[in-house]
Amino acid sequence: MDGFTNRGNQGLLTETPNADEGAAADTGANRPGWLAAARVYTDRRVIAILFLGFSSGMPLLLTFSTLSIWLAEEGISKTAIGLFAMVGMPYSLKFVWAPFIDRLHLPLLTRRLGRRRGWAILTQLALMVGIVGLGSNDPANGAWAMAAWALCVTFASASQDVVIDAYRVEILEERQYGAGAAMIVAGYRVGMLASGAGALFLAESFSWFWVYAAMAALMGVGILTILLNPEPEQSRDADTAPGIRTAPIRWLREAVFEPFAEFLRRDGWQPALMILLFVVFYKFGDSLAGLMAGPFYVELGFSKSEIASVSKIFGLGATLVGGFLGGLLVARRGIMSSLLWCGLLQMFSNLMFAIQAMVGHDVTMLAVTIAVENVAGGMGTAAFVAYLASLCNVAYTATQYALLSSLMALARTALSAPGGMLAESTSWVTFFLTTTIAALPGLMLLWWLVKRGIVPRSEAEEGRGR
Repeated sequence: MDGFTNRGNQGLLTETPNADEGAAADTGANRPGWLAAARVYTDRRVIAILFLGFSSGMPLLLTFSTLSIWLAEEGISKTAIGLFAMVGMPYSLKFVWAPFIDRLHLPLLTRRLGRRRGWAILTQLALMVGIVGLGSNDPANGAWAMAAWALCVTFASASQDVVIDAYRVEILEERQYGAGAAMIVAGYRVGMLASGAGALFLAESFSWFWVYAAMAALMGVGILTILLNPEPEQSRDADTAPGIRTAPIRWLREAVFEPFAEFLRRDGWQPALMILLFVVFYKFGDSLAGLMAGPFYVELGFSKSEIASVSKIFGLGATLVGGFLGGLLVARRGIMSSLLWCGLLQMFSNLMFAIQAMVGHDVTMLAVTIAVENVAGGMGTAAFVAYLASLCNVAYTATQYALLSSLMALARTALSAPGGMLAESTSWVTFFLTTTIAALPGLMLLWWLVKRGIVPRSEAEEGRGR
């Protein structure tokens, strides 16, 4: 998983002269059976990713929905609660400091644990302190202090995401990327469940300080996982850059500029641009539909308890099933083929919302809609995260993955923002038909990449890029 033969550069993608030639070798003999493909989930490294996903998902709701409920209970205005969302900016800007996490050695921690594990332990300890600090505040009398602590938590959380993403890409083999993606998504969702529903259940019996202290203690899951698992070989092999003190200009060039330059020159600027556009648009239709799902449920007359039980709890199970199936499909069929099938499923699953709009308030139909949508979305996410991992050169894993994941977030933030105006000006049926069509640009870009043979190297060699 450490080679990139096109033009002599190192990386994980390769451009084959003709995608059809590779496809000729796409026979059943080249593929593992479904049972053999499923065994990828029993690998210790893949299981470790599940627990790291839990550690990654835990902090998110502690600075968003769980915190907003606490603030609302204390009588904080809706305007102020809305402004608290700004503390989440580090999640969108993490690519800015990712180069330093990628290359900067930490005193003592790097020497004893390695580059990735040292940074992971540092960010997890910072999260424990930050979460306890956040829970120690009184929103009514110290809103600014609480906002500062919340910002510390999101900064540490975004930094932990950078490290865990890099660790996952480097510790796994490329054939395990699909399973690793499924595990990181599953762990992340369970972590969100713990800091969301779990925290609220605790808040019924304990003060918010003890709730946040309990959440901080759960960060020990990630610390224990890191301590029990090894440093990736690629991380050890990459520790050759000059020090920031001995050669600061060269260090900055190699740490900050080289990761982006390497990506652009790998296949040339045109393929790189098409890859980046694909990263932005692959989940666009799915994100556009998801943005307005909540208002859609409310307008159809579903109660909060119905939305919570069907969309949140049942929906979580459907997402986990989809993630598992997506990881299995990647192991069996390869990344590019899985992206195509999962992308088609994602696109047509949006039609379920249009059907729901015609049916109206029907809990059984809602369960069917959520099941189809979340299974398809979970499969697409698993395949997509595996693809993002395959794009990274192991010499610059943290920086390149942070950039790609930030671009991926555009689909659910800036690009989806006009979705509310669209829903306001049309019927729900028309809106969800539009979100189905919005999935086409991503699939067309995928088709272009496959036709050009710009696929993960292992698939080019095995002829599984179709």
